[in-house]
Amino acid sequence: MPDPADEVWWTQTGEAMAWRNRNLHQVVPTVNVYRDGPVSELAARPLAAIADYPVDTPDGELTFDAYLHGEHSTTMGIVILHRGDIVFERYPRMQPHEKPIWWSLTKVFPATLVAILELRGLVDATQPVDRYVPALKGSDFEGVTVRNVLDMASGVDCPDGDYTDRSTCYYQFEASLGDAVRSERTPDDPYTMLSNLRVGRWAEQGKGFDYSGTNTFVAGWLVEEVTGMPFQDALSREVWTRIGAEADASIYANRYGIALTSGGLLARPRDMARFGLLFTPSYAKVSSEPIVPEKHVDLLLHGGRPDLLENARFGGRPPGVRHNVYQWDLVFTNDDIYKGGWAGQGLLVNPSRDVVAVWVGYTAADSDPDTYPLLPRVRAVLDGVFGER
Repeated sequence: MPDPADEVWWTQTGEAMAWRNRNLHQVVPTVNVYRDGPVSELAARPLAAIADYPVDTPDGELTFDAYLHGEHSTTMGIVILHRGDIVFERYPRMQPHEKPIWWSLTKVFPATLVAILELRGLVDATQPVDRYVPALKGSDFEGVTVRNVLDMASGVDCPDGDYTDRSTCYYQFEASLGDAVRSERTPDDPYTMLSNLRVGRWAEQGKGFDYSGTNTFVAGWLVEEVTGMPFQDALSREVWTRIGAEADASIYANRYGIALTSGGLLARPRDMARFGLLFTPSYAKVSSEPIVPEKHVDLLLHGGRPDLLENARFGGRPPGVRHNVYQWDLVFTNDDIYKGGWAGQGLLVNPSRDVVAVWVGYTAADSDPDTYPLLPRVRAVLDGVFGER
């Protein structure tokens, strides 16, 4: 590990990143997310059509299986479920029992817990977030609705992105979590930073998408305030103890034991796939009752706001995409719901097809742009095998 006073460890790529992505719990502090009860066994029903499906690569057309094991892939593990059964599972660069970090896939967990609390009438997403987190009064988040926080539409001027400038709002947010190089000006912790945040707005709330983990942390803070417990305990109680997980999960918590809710979950790929099942008709394979409300799944599919991506601060609405919503990056017109993680992580759920795909990877040392764009290839395979809608 590099000296944390000089360099951010996660900017290193290649084999060093691959090892750390798989073994991070050995070298940094984490907080536990507990499992409970019998394991929900996932039946194996391999579909050769997935392994043999042709995909485009820099070396020409290869089977999906050959691509994953080849030099142009940095995928460490991938699991695909159909109707709750494992139809494809490969671990070309890791072991099934390892618990890699899923980076920004973590963001959907605070949003999902908020949705669960909404169902119980404990949270109203149309209300200002400071109604539930009073410490945010007087900050730039005062008056921002819970829904705008969840949809990355707070308008607060603290965008994710450039990690070379240590003076930026987002870099200082990461540093307040102990996830970047700290300086004399760095706030002591993220709660202190965000409750005193006064950087202004880049846009009026609800007008445009701007990706920032500060929104995610605020959503997780809301969960803590409403449930009266640390985020990891709320996640344990509401999800992880209820899905028949194979193993405990954990969350990177480098400073004061504060969970990095915007990108620090460590879990086995099969357990991430179990979580994905909660958004499909096959949720009963892992839970005796629906954990994610059907109303919420319908909201994810049809209740987003296309104008947020159309008016995004950076980029726009990609072709074939309906919207972003509740921390999910993209909801496609074929009902694929996708959340990505930095350096090759992915969670794709399609309730209409009853399909879940999860994968985890790393960034190649040469930063070859074709080393980890697994999403378009996974979607092509699933379209080819299960038919386009």
